[in-house]
Amino acid sequence: MTSSTITRLQRTAYTSSRAARELGLKRSEFDLAVHLGRIRTVPDEGGGGRRVARSEVDRLRATDGFPGSLRERVRLVGTTEGAKVMDIPVGRFTRLARLGLFSPVRFYLNRYRAVVWLYLADELAEFATVAENRPLLTARRMPESLRDLLDEGVDLRARNWRGRHRGFLLRLAQDPWESAGVLAAFLDPVRLAELVPDPYERSRLSRFRPAPPAHGVPGTPAGQLVEKIMTADDPAETAWLKTELARALEDARRFRPAGRQAPSVPPAEEPAPREPSRGLLGWLRRRSA
Repeated sequence: MTSSTITRLQRTAYTSSRAARELGLKRSEFDLAVHLGRIRTVPDEGGGGRRVARSEVDRLRATDGFPGSLRERVRLVGTTEGAKVMDIPVGRFTRLARLGLFSPVRFYLNRYRAVVWLYLADELAEFATVAENRPLLTARRMPESLRDLLDEGVDLRARNWRGRHRGFLLRLAQDPWESAGVLAAFLDPVRLAELVPDPYERSRLSRFRPAPPAHGVPGTPAGQLVEKIMTADDPAETAWLKTELARALEDARRFRPAGRQAPSVPPAEEPAPREPSRGLLGWLRRRSA
C-alpha cells in the first residue's frame, strides 16, 4: 500500500477508540460489536490496527433508536440476569445453557476462579419468543432425552463459545498462516505436534497464536483453567480442527513456506597485521642505526 493510499484511509476512517466515541459505546461494547460483525472494520496496512470507515459510522448513526438500540444489541448478561430476560428460573437457564441451546459470547474468571459465562441479552430474548421453544421454558419437566444428556454431565458452553470466538478470529485473519495459527490455538500441544511435526512450522504458528480472551498467568490454576476452556475436548470438534488445520497449512505452505534457520556463517578471517608505512619504517631504521 502506498503512502498516499494510507493517508487517504486515515482521512476516511476512524481508529477503534475514535469510532467507539463516535458511536457512544464503551470500548468493551465496541470490541464485542466488531466481534459479532455488527460493526464492519477495515485493515490499516499502515500498521495502526483495524479502522472503521466513516461511512460505516454514518450508517450506524442513522439507524432507528441510535445510540440506545446499538448498545442494547451488545448488552451482556450473566446467568441470573439472563434468567430474568427469559422469565425462567436460574436453574432452568443453566440447564438450557449446558445443553447448548444458546451460546455464550464471553467469559471471565471471578475471584474464586469460577467461570462466569456471559450471553447476549437480545439473543436470549429472541430465543424466548420462538414458539417452538416455549415448552423448554414453561413445561414442568424437560423432555427425557434432554434430561438424559444432563444426567451424563453434558456441558456445551465452552464448545459453543470456542466456535463463536474461532469464527471471529478467522474473519480477522489476513493470510493463510494467520488462519492456521487461529486453528492451532484450539488444539492441545500434543495433538498439534502430531499434526505439525516440523518445528519451524510450529514456531510460525505460535507467532500467530491469538492471546487468550481471559487473564490467567500460564502455569497458575487460573491459567490452566483458561487453557482448558480454549482447548477442544470433544472428539468431533477435535477431528474438525485437525482437518481444517491440515487444509490451512497446505494453503500457508503455498503462500509462504516456513523459514529455516540461516546457515551458520564461518568466522571471518582475521585481517593480516598492517605493515608500518614506509616513512615510519625508514625513520625507525635511521634511529636505530
